[in-house]
Amino acid sequence: MSSTELPGVRAATAAVAPKVATVRVAEGEELRSVTLPGLTLNVRSRPPARSGLPHALYVHGLGGSSLNWSALMPLLEDVVDGEALDLPGFGDSPPPDDGNYSLTGHARAVIRFLDAAGHGPVHLIGNSLGGAVSTRVAAVRPDLVRTLTLISPALPELRVQRSAVPTALLALPGVVSLFTRLTKEWSAEQRTRGVLELCYGDPTRVTDEALRNAVEEMERRIQLPYFWDAMARSARGIVDAYTLGGQHGLWRQAERVLAPTLLVYGGRDQLVAYRMARKAAAAFRDSRLLTLPDAGHVAMMEYPETVALAIRELLDDCGGS
Repeated sequence: MSSTELPGVRAATAAVAPKVATVRVAEGEELRSVTLPGLTLNVRSRPPARSGLPHALYVHGLGGSSLNWSALMPLLEDVVDGEALDLPGFGDSPPPDDGNYSLTGHARAVIRFLDAAGHGPVHLIGNSLGGAVSTRVAAVRPDLVRTLTLISPALPELRVQRSAVPTALLALPGVVSLFTRLTKEWSAEQRTRGVLELCYGDPTRVTDEALRNAVEEMERRIQLPYFWDAMARSARGIVDAYTLGGQHGLWRQAERVLAPTLLVYGGRDQLVAYRMARKAAAAFRDSRLLTLPDAGHVAMMEYPETVALAIRELLDDCGGS
């Protein structure tokens, strides 16, 4: 049993549930399914503005999906050939065959996808959990990463913010079962508004249409039998990664990253402390820092134009390829 596996749920997670609803596809986007040894990944993409553009891969955070990149991707389609994947157990990707939701398990999924695609070094862009995963990928497989962009990366903090504690508690055995019992009467809209309050610096920036889309996605996700299991075990994977020291520690791996790195931190982030920006800037050897005082945990959704501009500058300074 892996360190992130909860007892009594192996059979539930190993089974691939039928689709309970159609996954939303924004205008101009395409979805495809990629089958690899031990896992199947849903991949969202947009046709590039022209052929021959360098490839980019977007990796979402805990509880998110490739939909989290739908605002940013069109702003970069003229400079990169971008794809956003759903990590195993999230979005429209079924659970991995081995039930491994550790940080290393998610990083292995990204590496397998990149190796199979054969695109060469890509511009790797990650948020939250996806930022920690991308850090590990860049450290252990520098040949796969041309540049690295980390938006509120989930790197270890000595003093975790109080607002982040409930998310961390999902890692504890029994908490998910208790939470689902206590919230069984909550509507999808109530759950969605709670997530927006936690992740956005200013939830009022969410348009009515975006709220409707988010509620529909929440309704779809909570019907998946493995949704909470994937959440809990991935949360435990983050906590486990935070406790690792030595060469496998995330901060030590950050120091080994060779790729030019853009760090994006939000001043109103309730999950990753704004104060960690300075530590991250010192850890990554070739880094630049973008701080957004009014942004929360998902700056690429709140301020996509600003984030896109910073990524363009990174690519320009690295030769755009």
